[in-house]
Amino acid sequence: MFGLFKKDPLKKMEKEHAKMLEEAMQIQRSGDIKGYAAKMAEADELEKKIMALREEKK
Repeated sequence: MFGLFKKDPLKKMEKEHAKMLEEAMQIQRSGDIKGYAAKMAEADELEKKIMALREEKK
């Protein structure tokens, strides 16, 4: 009953991942390839955490 109002951390992480990908796309369009690579590396690390959390829930 008390878990009813808890937010799902997986959804929050997925939303953050989508935001990172959008930011990476904007950085790439501006011509900053190094910045794009750094942002994609961050997004990749977050994606690995998301996948681990999904596996843990199974």
